[in-house]
Amino acid sequence: MRRICVFCGSSGGTDPRHVETARALGFELASRGFGLVYGGASVGLMGTLANAVLDKGGHVTGVLPAALAARELAHPSLQDLRIVSTMHERKAMMADLADAFIALPGGIGTLDETFEILTWAQLGMHAKPVGLLDVAGYYRPLLTFIDHAVANGFVRAEHRALLDVADHPAALLDRLARRPLARPDIRLDPGTR
Repeated sequence: MRRICVFCGSSGGTDPRHVETARALGFELASRGFGLVYGGASVGLMGTLANAVLDKGGHVTGVLPAALAARELAHPSLQDLRIVSTMHERKAMMADLADAFIALPGGIGTLDETFEILTWAQLGMHAKPVGLLDVAGYYRPLLTFIDHAVANGFVRAEHRALLDVADHPAALLDRLARRPLARPDIRLDPGTR
């Protein structure tokens, strides 16, 4: 793995542990020599994460739709900021640039990005590791629901197993690094690397 895509909130949330963990993940990524790919914003957990990677001398690639960049959300200090036209382009480019994916706490956008990347893994469009950083049990209700969907026959157990979960950045990165690539990687958007 060279670059990790992190999906996370444009808010800091109400629990200070969310911000602390975003910062710890950024430090851990940079310490291990992983580049960060993320949504390109300077606010919320996104800004905290990017700043932590930058503070440790790491490389950050942001991918931001033009409409959001125009609202002055673009992080001003990134080494690589890519402006795209649509959210669909953003997700495809982030997916293509990354070798693995992590979801920190976030809202509907974070859930959308995470489930889309899981769907692509389920369909065999990529074999890149996907993980949830379950800060302070934030994702516990979601994981309960996914297990409920497995029990009711709507999600296969092998597809549930595509999602690694840990509550500490180092533990999650270790799990993702150990996951073998089971299928050949298919580029989602040629030319974005």
